[in-house]
Order: sequence, then structure tokens, then C-alpha cells
Amino acid sequence: MADARHERLRRSGLAAVEICAIAALYFGSAKVGLLQQLVRGQVTPLWPPSGIAVASLLLRGRRVWPGIALGAFLVNISLGPSLLAVLAIVAGNTLAPVCSYVLLRRTGFRNELDRFRDALALIFLGAFTGMLVSATTGTGTLLLAGVLSTGDFWPTWSVWWTGDAMGVLVVTPVLLVLRSARWPKDAPPLRWVEGLLLLAAMAGIGFVETGRTPLLFLGFPLLIWAAFRFQLAAAAPCALAVSTFAIIAAARRTGPFFGQDLLTNMITLQAFNASAALTALVLGAVVSERNQTQREIARACGQLAGMAARIATGDHRPKLPYREGEQAYGEDEKAYEEGEKPFGEGEKEEPRADGPPTRQRPSPHP
Repeated sequence: MADARHERLRRSGLAAVEICAIAALYFGSAKVGLLQQLVRGQVTPLWPPSGIAVASLLLRGRRVWPGIALGAFLVNISLGPSLLAVLAIVAGNTLAPVCSYVLLRRTGFRNELDRFRDALALIFLGAFTGMLVSATTGTGTLLLAGVLSTGDFWPTWSVWWTGDAMGVLVVTPVLLVLRSARWPKDAPPLRWVEGLLLLAAMAGIGFVETGRTPLLFLGFPLLIWAAFRFQLAAAAPCALAVSTFAIIAAARRTGPFFGQDLLTNMITLQAFNASAALTALVLGAVVSERNQTQREIARACGQLAGMAARIATGDHRPKLPYREGEQAYGEDEKAYEEGEKPFGEGEKEEPRADGPPTRQRPSPHP
């Protein structure tokens, strides 16, 4: 009884720590996102907390939603016009990632993002569909509170929705990749050199993107390079870096954002960020799926080659292909085949008309 109570207390403590950690991450990333605020100091072109919230739910389950709600409350309590409006915005910010999580799980989404269908699900269900809830709830609350005029509703809604969606498209894949990332132990030296070159090229692209020359498109060759050579492990962080550089350029009004009004800059920025995220996600997932298919084909070819070798050596008994960790036939048959087990007591050989003697076990009835 005491052990069971101690175990419950331990689990409750771990859950509380987990919720507090998620709330802290949500709050910290929100403060970073608000550095590029555009509308009423509350709406940004990239809202990282939405990506952190969706990733937390995918990795830890629905039990961590209080951490999302707590983080959203701490962020909005100093921004909202009233406590009631803050609670409404917090409800929308919490419900949106929960809806994204439910939609993704219902479609069989895998956190590895190694299938094309997983990339499409995250894009259209996790980002574009789920974030409709937070954008509609938040903008409607500001309108009812008298903070926004009727004419500002749709511009604010569009910025809110695309900002939350970009957070899911750009931040969530990075966190999912980091969760399953492993240090490459047997990578050849040339692979490390290629990775360092990719990192250096990305730093150079960041310098160019934030300059005066409109060269945002130079980030796409790097995204393609990262996706084909390193899959999502490099493509997702590269997409995050490219989007961050574009946001900095938009805030400075340099490059393609120079001399344009806010609406034009927002359309340009969000179109670029969406294109970069879609390129990284889709290409990374397609290449991962292709590599998995190639490994399965190689495994099947190896099994067929083994069967052909057995037949060539005179063993004509069929042996069905089997997966790793499964056994094709029993231990006795395997021992007989390898010659390690003699005939058991009561076993005998009987001649066959068309071949060598066969093994038979005696009938249990006399």
C-alpha cells in the first residue's frame, strides 16, 4: 500500500514538473515571438508557442494541456484588455493545439514524420485547420472587447492565423526531430564535412537575406540539399532558420520588404515562410519514405538470395520469407537442418518411392 502511494506521488510530481516546464517554454517562446509584433502588440507573423504546444501534445499526450493553458495565461495577462478577454484568448490558444492533436492522431500520424501522408497531415490538419480555432477566438474577442474595429477584423485574423500556422509548420518538426535525433556514430568524415558546409552556407544565406539585396530565394537550394542528403534532421532546422531570417528582414524593411506597405510585406513574408516550410516537410518526408522502401526491397532481395542459395545446394524444402525477429519454423526443424539434433527416441526412417528416407514420428495409438 505504501509503495503504491509513493508511486502515485512520484507520478504526480513528475506530471507537475512536466506541466511547469511546458508552461515555461510556452512563455519564453512567446516573448521571443512578440519581438516581431505587428498588430496591437499581440499578433506576430510567426508564433512559436503554437508549434511548442502541438509538439508537446504529440510527444507527451493530452495530459499536458494545463501547461499550455498556464503559459498562454501568463503571456496574455499583460496584453489583454480585460480578464474576461484574456480567459477567452487563453481558451482559444489551448483548444487550437488540442484540436490539431486530435485530428493528427485520428489520421494515424507518426511523430517520426517519415511518410508523405504525415507531412500532409501536419500541414493541412495540424497547422491550417487546427489554428483556425485560435485565430477566430482571439480576433473575435478583440473585436467584442472594442480593441479592433470591424474593418481591422480580417487583416488581424489573417495575420493571427498565418502566424499560428507558421509556428506549427516551422517549430513542431524541429522539436519532433530533436526528440528522435541520435548522434551518428559511424558517419564517414566526408559526411561531417558536408554537414559543416551546409551549416556555413546557411549562415551565409542568413547574412544575404537580411541585407539590402532581395535574395530570399537563395534559401530554397539549401532546403533541397538538406532534405535530400539529411532528410528532416537537417531540413526542419534549415526551414526554421530561413523563416527567421525572412522575419528579421521584414522587420528591418530590407530586401524585398523595402518601400512596401504592411499588407504587401505580410503577404510576401507569409508566402515565403509557407513555401520554405512546405518544401522542407514534403521533400524530407518523401526522401525518408523512399529510403525506407529501398531498405525493405534490399531486405526482400537478401531473403530471396538466401532461398536461391539453399535450393542450389540441394535443399528443396520451402522456406517462407520472414521478418526480422520472427522464426520461420520450429526449433526442432532448425536443429535437424543444421545436423545438430539426432533422431529422437521412437523416430524412424521409412523409405519413399521417389526419394530418400523421410522422418516420421510414431502414432500415439498402438
